[in-house]
Amino acid sequence: MSGLARTPARPWIDDPFTEAIRSGRGPLWLRGPDGHRHHLDVNRWCAPPDAADLSLLERCVRLGHPVLDVGCGPGRLVAGLLALGVPALGVDVTHAAVTRTRGLGGPALCRSVFERLPGEGRWGGALLADGNLGIGGDPSALLHRIAQLLAPGGLLLAEVEPQDVDERLTVRIEDATGRSGPPFAWARLGADATARHAAPAGLTESDRWTAHGRHFLALRRSGRPGRPGRPRRPEAGCGAFPLPSGGRDVACRSGTAGAVPFAAVQRQSPG
Repeated sequence: MSGLARTPARPWIDDPFTEAIRSGRGPLWLRGPDGHRHHLDVNRWCAPPDAADLSLLERCVRLGHPVLDVGCGPGRLVAGLLALGVPALGVDVTHAAVTRTRGLGGPALCRSVFERLPGEGRWGGALLADGNLGIGGDPSALLHRIAQLLAPGGLLLAEVEPQDVDERLTVRIEDATGRSGPPFAWARLGADATARHAAPAGLTESDRWTAHGRHFLALRRSGRPGRPGRPRRPEAGCGAFPLPSGGRDVACRSGTAGAVPFAAVQRQSPG
């Protein structure tokens, strides 16, 4: 009998999500302790950007700066930005999602947003789409982290819940057969709750809009971000991954103070 401890299962990695991303098909849900399920629209995430996505992408084009897609999933937004001439980098903890993003031609890192990332404090824009405001189950910590990543004047474009909610949940990912993964902390926020949690991080609402039934909020980083918070329960990472070096340069236009130009976002596989 081996004396080695068993590695705990990791959400978004050791659960049905990885298989669904590989196949490009759902259905999947987040199931809460009360039995209520929230749909995860894997089929849409694995398809090309839709009309609501385009409302996000068009705002990124107007920014004129590189964009960080936090929780990029299978990479449709990263690929869409590149097709529009906007340099972009995806970040996701799921190896299958990063692999799929790279398969679309998009650079991506298998890493948690709470780990060290390229260009910290120099990104002109950041995306939190598809419910990714829930990452870590602590919106205040997540929004402080996004403020750290953005350049002064940088813009966060976040998808929010249609209802006026501000919930903390413990959930599991579940597939159509009832198979589920380990529990993890999550959050659901509407526009007003998001703006409230963003203000102490130095992020101020600049716009909100609805597109094809989905709801979005734009938050501008002030010249001096708030004090960074700590996630109540950090995401599982994919192990050590060195910062990119060499490879394709990603440049930006002038405008946002201190925005990247950072060089060398390399498309390579995690070790």
